[in-house]
Amino acid sequence: MEEIKDKKTILIVDDEKPIVDILVYNLEKEGYSTLEANDGVAAVEIATTKKPDLILLDIMLPKMDGLTVCKKIRDTLNVPILMLTAKDEEIDKILGLELGADDYITKPFSVRELMARIKANLRKSEIKDIDNNSREDIKTKKIVVGSLELDLDKFEAKVDGEVIDLTLREFEVLKFLASQAGQVITREVLLEKVWGYEYYGDIRTVDVTVRRIRGKIEKDTANPKILITKRGVGYYIRNN
Repeated sequence: MEEIKDKKTILIVDDEKPIVDILVYNLEKEGYSTLEANDGVAAVEIATTKKPDLILLDIMLPKMDGLTVCKKIRDTLNVPILMLTAKDEEIDKILGLELGADDYITKPFSVRELMARIKANLRKSEIKDIDNNSREDIKTKKIVVGSLELDLDKFEAKVDGEVIDLTLREFEVLKFLASQAGQVITREVLLEKVWGYEYYGDIRTVDVTVRRIRGKIEKDTANPKILITKRGVGYYIRNN
């Protein structure tokens, strides 16, 4: 178990008390601190004031639905958001990711799988807090491919010199692709390397994230010049 000062805080947003109780029990057993919100309005207030390290966010909430909560939180915080949903409609999952969620898991969920996803998302988030000199995976501080420039110290992306506002997950996708510019990377590899675990969910999570990135870095998303799709295979960054 981690030292108290290093404890990560997780905000649980759900109006079903039995689910909250189960999550609190398992998270605290794993060494996390927890915060609770039972409606959307409280979730936004607690998230913005307490600034948790990760948020578990249900879609169906009183006062303000989870998708709206996600968008409001993402406007001010760049922490991992995992959507919890009992819905099977794909549009809800896709929409949640487009609004800035990093991942989703469908109820009923395996506690073991949820814990694995939480740990993986926190690991990715922690990259920001690691001293640059101790990073073994970063050999250079910038990656420049054509008009795309990634500053690995600042977690900042620029296209034609203009700073692009990316979430950490979006930056990690671009970084992974740009470090192997010109090489087609499959969706499966992106899920494993960027999301950080053996992923058993919907592989279209990658497509949604790429679509979101394109909306920010491309002048014409229908005719992308930077982040290219290799139909039926995956994605690559054009290196010329």
